[in-house]
Amino acid sequence: MATTTEQYIARPYAGEADLPAITELLNDCDTVDQLEDNYALDDLRLEFADPRLDPANDLRLWEDADGALIAFGQVWIDTNTDRVEGSLYFRVAPAARGSGIEDEVMTWVSARVRGLAHAAGKPARLHYSTRTDYAYGHILPQRYSMVVTRHFFQMRRPLDAPIEPALLPASFTLRQVANDADITGWVDAYNLSFIDHWNFHPQTVETHRHWMQHSSYQPHHDLIAVAEDGTIAAYCFCVIDPAENARNQRNDGWIGILGTRRGYRKQGLGRAMLLAGLHRLKADGVAYARLNVDAENPSGALQLYESVGFSVIHSWQNYEIDLS
Repeated sequence: MATTTEQYIARPYAGEADLPAITELLNDCDTVDQLEDNYALDDLRLEFADPRLDPANDLRLWEDADGALIAFGQVWIDTNTDRVEGSLYFRVAPAARGSGIEDEVMTWVSARVRGLAHAAGKPARLHYSTRTDYAYGHILPQRYSMVVTRHFFQMRRPLDAPIEPALLPASFTLRQVANDADITGWVDAYNLSFIDHWNFHPQTVETHRHWMQHSSYQPHHDLIAVAEDGTIAAYCFCVIDPAENARNQRNDGWIGILGTRRGYRKQGLGRAMLLAGLHRLKADGVAYARLNVDAENPSGALQLYESVGFSVIHSWQNYEIDLS
């Protein structure tokens, strides 16, 4: 149902017809903000079809009196823990910033998360992350006394620098994901790699398969270390997105997800898989490798990345507020 104020009309996502306007808004914002937070329409179509998302309720659009889209909000919600957790993403057209639209966004997302928490009989919490050097991104969380609880880094490594050989322990085999059993094993390994990390939310086979449909997915970038009994012990999921590189005028690849399953740590698997991923990205012709990392990752990931030549280029802050 749409709601109207004197300045704005707020309404739910209406489907495919809204994708061009949302894409244009996000990319217009990025032209001003230079956050490399831009999208192809097909990327948004895939994202909004994620099985974890309820598009009719988790997406919100605000239009001006002429029907032009001036703000967009999205919330990712997890109800499967001891509280209902929401993570907010929003963008506001530069000309509409500071007009009160930020309060509209906060009112909407708070009501959405609180409503689900009330139905589940659980407390509610809202997260919001923004780049540290993005001044506008801090206005909403500071206005509502949200608290900084975590820091994240984006790191980059030039691939023209020497890369150590990727040497796995003798009892493990390096190969790519090849079949349905591997996909299930990958999800199991992911969940047992990150279960003790901050703000962990379990992955499902359904969701993982969904994102494997992205146009940038390449099987030879989906690397796994397999133990003698067939268990996937570690993995390195790499990404090269030519369309994203073209939009941002760069030639980068990503170490998208790197992990080692509980019970297989402290054997050098994480380092070996990271190096294997770097070799694969270099062989495919990109100039830099990027990754994101929790600055307080309990497994020592930051130190691992620094040891193979990554350095920090951006930082993020995660804000939180209890809504109950």
